[in-house]
Amino acid sequence: MMIRLTHLATISLCSFSAFTVESFHVGSTFRLSKGASLYAKSPLPDAASKEETAVVEPKLDVTPAAEAVSTIAEAIEAIPETMDEGVFKFNKHLIDTVYDVICFLYPVKGNERDFARFFVLETVARVPYFAYLSCLHLQETFGVRYPNMSDRMRTHYAEADNELHHLLIQESLGGNSNPVDRVLAQTMAFFYYWYVIAIYTWNEAAAYHLSELIEDHAFDTYSNFLKNHEDFLKSKPVPDIARKYYEEENPFLFDLYCTVKDDPECPLDEQSSVCSSRRPNLETLYDVFVCIRDDEKEHWKTLCNLVQFNEMNAVSAKDVKSTVPAPSESA
Repeated sequence: MMIRLTHLATISLCSFSAFTVESFHVGSTFRLSKGASLYAKSPLPDAASKEETAVVEPKLDVTPAAEAVSTIAEAIEAIPETMDEGVFKFNKHLIDTVYDVICFLYPVKGNERDFARFFVLETVARVPYFAYLSCLHLQETFGVRYPNMSDRMRTHYAEADNELHHLLIQESLGGNSNPVDRVLAQTMAFFYYWYVIAIYTWNEAAAYHLSELIEDHAFDTYSNFLKNHEDFLKSKPVPDIARKYYEEENPFLFDLYCTVKDDPECPLDEQSSVCSSRRPNLETLYDVFVCIRDDEKEHWKTLCNLVQFNEMNAVSAKDVKSTVPAPSESA
């Protein structure tokens, strides 16, 4: 009897372990199959040289069907993917609701109290990047590997570091001085972290779309604040942490999260230098907030590429557009 129970327990444990590992293989398996079907390009011969090719490369089986698939793949390669309408609407409703709650609790007044609002926003906004990184590390632990996985992990770390410095800037301005603000921000961040973990495990594109919406809100928020309170910001000095991050420190991590090139004709070996050519010159707090706003735009461009192409820099900056829902079948 004891042997039988032990045997059953072993089978149950193995089944649970297999299920867990399999769940973290879903995203990568889909990515690899998608890449093979949509992005892989096979060297197909023209009509005049098919027979020669058959002789020279006897292992290459080129059929009309294969040619059609390759042609379709090349046509689809540059077309951004849309998102399931239900997922799109749910994500948008969730992020808009959270944003509206924060706006209600922290109305902009053009004074020091506004920094508490930005403290809360930055505390929540940085959570997804280390949630993505946690999931990718776990996938890697289970043996999942795919091209550019390490690049994606480094980029997410750099994005989290950038958002951390946004947070440190708001803290240096007194944004975290009220314990109520700290508790609210940290509570929201804790639960949002685990929510993003679950969504990323289920559907990576949906998880990236959450941050795309957040960064879009953040860019608009900072743009409006700069426009409406320019004099207030220009009357304030540059925080030491901002000067250290944007002007004094090694710009490696600052450069790393700028993945979407501005010049579409830029050679591949020069793309990183073009992406990160921005070097701020800080004179007042206004310049700091301009940098933060521009950082949010960089994050948004990367996220749009990840949602629509599953690549960090599939299209250049001028071609980046917000993700749209797939048209409903009834339409």
